[in-house]
Amino acid sequence: MGSLFRSEEVCLAQLFLQSASAYSCVSELGERGLLEFRDLNPKVSAFQRRFVGEVRRCEEMEKTFTFLQQELRGAGRALGPCPDNPRAPLAREALRVQEQSEQLAQELREVSRNRASLRGRLRELRQYLHVLREGQRFTSLSAPLGSPVRPRALSEREPILDPSLHQHLDRKINFVAGVIHPWRVSAFERLLWRACRGYLVASFVEMPEPMEDPATGESITWVIFLISYWGEQIGQKIRKISDCFHCHVYPYPESEASRADTMSGLHSQIQDLSVVLEESEQYLAQVLDKVVLALPTWRVQVQKMKAIYLVLNQCSFDVTEKCLIAEVWCPVRDLTQVQDALRQGSYKSGSSVECFVQRIPTSESPPTLIRTNKFTAGFQSIVDAYGVASYQEVNPAPYAIITFPFIFAIMFGDVGHGLLMFLFALWMVLYENSPSLRQASNEIWLTFFEGRYLILLMGAFSIYTGFIYNECFSKATVIFPSAWSVAAMANHSSWSSAYLATHPSLTLDPNVTGVFQGPYPFGIDPIWSLATNHLNFLNSFKMKMSVVLGIVHMGFGVLLGVFNHVHFQQRHRLVLELLPEMVFLLALFGYLVFLIFYKWVKFSAANSLVAPSILIHFIDMFLFTSNADNLPLYRGQVPVQTVLVVLALASVPVLLLGTPLYLCCRRRAPRPGRPAPVAAGEQEPLLEGQEAGNSVNATKEDVESGGHSPDAEHLDFAEIFMHQAIHTIEYCLGCVSNTASYLRLWALSLAHAQLSEVLWTMVMRNGFVRLSYAGGVVLVPVFAAFAVLTVAILLVMEGLSAFLHALRLHWVEFQNKFYVGAGYKLCPFAFAPDAWE
Repeated sequence: MGSLFRSEEVCLAQLFLQSASAYSCVSELGERGLLEFRDLNPKVSAFQRRFVGEVRRCEEMEKTFTFLQQELRGAGRALGPCPDNPRAPLAREALRVQEQSEQLAQELREVSRNRASLRGRLRELRQYLHVLREGQRFTSLSAPLGSPVRPRALSEREPILDPSLHQHLDRKINFVAGVIHPWRVSAFERLLWRACRGYLVASFVEMPEPMEDPATGESITWVIFLISYWGEQIGQKIRKISDCFHCHVYPYPESEASRADTMSGLHSQIQDLSVVLEESEQYLAQVLDKVVLALPTWRVQVQKMKAIYLVLNQCSFDVTEKCLIAEVWCPVRDLTQVQDALRQGSYKSGSSVECFVQRIPTSESPPTLIRTNKFTAGFQSIVDAYGVASYQEVNPAPYAIITFPFIFAIMFGDVGHGLLMFLFALWMVLYENSPSLRQASNEIWLTFFEGRYLILLMGAFSIYTGFIYNECFSKATVIFPSAWSVAAMANHSSWSSAYLATHPSLTLDPNVTGVFQGPYPFGIDPIWSLATNHLNFLNSFKMKMSVVLGIVHMGFGVLLGVFNHVHFQQRHRLVLELLPEMVFLLALFGYLVFLIFYKWVKFSAANSLVAPSILIHFIDMFLFTSNADNLPLYRGQVPVQTVLVVLALASVPVLLLGTPLYLCCRRRAPRPGRPAPVAAGEQEPLLEGQEAGNSVNATKEDVESGGHSPDAEHLDFAEIFMHQAIHTIEYCLGCVSNTASYLRLWALSLAHAQLSEVLWTMVMRNGFVRLSYAGGVVLVPVFAAFAVLTVAILLVMEGLSAFLHALRLHWVEFQNKFYVGAGYKLCPFAFAPDAWE
């Protein structure tokens, strides 16, 4: 069978790699992604392995790349994906990459350091210039003698001493000027007042332009202060307080001419530094351009190089230490490709001796490999979420491609809702190669996108079941004319005007000629949507449909076990397990399906009043009794039911004791002699000291815990019996509980239909109450609310609920009939492009 129906055949193989060509061979294998390497040095720490030095060198280069990427991010540049898929570098190329990356990192450090220094110096000069400008304005505020004194309102921010009193003081006035962070102005001013009260005049003003804060990098508006004081001791206090508040203090010339000269010099310095800083920015941009071009390729190359050396650390050396030996799990169909990859690697490395692969026997259970594509990957992930298939076990995924959307659609049947879901999934399928859809960061969106084909089929099947139920947004559609005729009923009845006035609901009798003209061509007749008893009719229909589909689904799961028993050469289980299971299921619940169809065929509208109850017959079947009030469906029904129950009960001890007794008798039977050895030319070569049937790295525990073996001789009889007893109890009770579990199809379908009808009645119908102009205006917001509630409740919430119930029916009711799911995936060593991006 194909890989999708059963996992591929995987073998254990040994790779013999020459030391000179091992790197190239592993690189070639990584490009193709064919093998899963096993660690032959499990007890050796990572720091004691042979290629630990090369791994450390790769990690050092990765640290350099991280620094370069941080510099790019700091400069506001984004690092794009690698334009191509470069191969792992050779030793000389790796050395060149290391030298160039370290050189670029060193240049970036120097340029960044110089730029930061220039920016800091330019910021200080600009601050100094603003301090002198504002200080010039402060010191020129002194009024001439004889001028009238302008009255001022006292406040906290006013200078402590009036600047007009400076000329009346005999002492020399000194100045302290600088800038301070705006958050510290209030505390700074209060401390100056308390420490130097009466001996200073402080003025504060905001800087005209914002500047960068060197501590945080944020742009803030600094505050300029100018403090005039008397006395050297006061000046020392002011400077100490300024240092405590991290103020930038600048020298303030006393004369106006000196201040003008200083400002002129600052202008020229600022211009020169601006030119130098602009050149530094240009050079930095050139260096960053080189990094943007080279870094994506370097990252991919170094990560591949590191992965190769990590794989080589899992290999072991032979006694001459000239050859590396690796053990790999490899699909049998890919052995020729592996040999070709080794040949290519040996040729590229220039080695005169080719590396080769050799298949070796093993008693371990190989990993599971099931190849998927973009269509089947979503269904396979549903199965793997329950458990990875055991080696070469029947894979439920190909059958779930049909059964999962169909069971979902039974609970979600509505033409309108299914069409919306189908169109949404179709949009994702048509634009699946769009980078904006594939590289989205929203995890919920990625979940929907990965299951786009699953959603597509669920929508398509929901449209189909919606036509069966004849529901489109809870309303029936008249595709074909109704098979019920009201006119025929009116012509053959005594419906008078008085009768019609007193009976708002009229009954259509199918026994009257011409009233019922036969079954509806497809689905449910639309007239049932107008009937008062349509809910009773749909309940009966959907309940029986759920039971029938559930038993068919479980029976199909039991039959799939045939392929497992035949493939693993356990043909005794066909008779001792599969046959009793089918007898038990069909004798009880298969008979229930027969009763449902038999009653549908035998009884019509003419004799429906005397139709017996299937449920009462099914209960009497287990009690070995008959009910006189419940007529039999056919002649000889009671003896047939008795025989079926006896067959079902008789299959239980066969299912319980058959396999354990068979294995016990087989174990006690005398073993035949060992077969003669094969010819020397047919014997596979083995390494010295290697036993046949074991790998060079196999331990005693590995052999004892082997995988699928046709005989279970190493198992104890009590363990076999206990396992079979659990399986028997689980299966027999599960047939009852699982059949009842499929009634969720009826319940969820009914809930979806009723919720859709309630939403239409309570929301959308209100927009059609009035047919005037006002009603048309109201219809717009009403339809908007209806659309939002439909998507949020009926599509998202109800869709998620139906999805989870369909998932449970497949995991518990279907897969446990044949699926073990105790395997582990084959994880081949491959250079995945998505990982580098």
